[in-house]
Amino acid sequence: MTDSKGKSKNAKDKIVGGVKEAVGKVTGNEELELKGKIQSTKGDIGDKVDEIKEGIAGKTNDIKRQIKKK
Repeated sequence: MTDSKGKSKNAKDKIVGGVKEAVGKVTGNEELELKGKIQSTKGDIGDKVDEIKEGIAGKTNDIKRQIKKK
């Protein structure tokens, strides 16, 4: 299971990254805009990794249950 700390960090990265990106666009600061995109993407990737981990844990539990039945 994904911990709430990890989910919070991913959400924070997406929000802060989006703000940085927007401020960078408005001010013409390409470096800040890029840093924002990177941070936002980091949050998205973190979410995907968490989903994959949960899927693997679920499949592992299914296999363990099947083995116990035999």
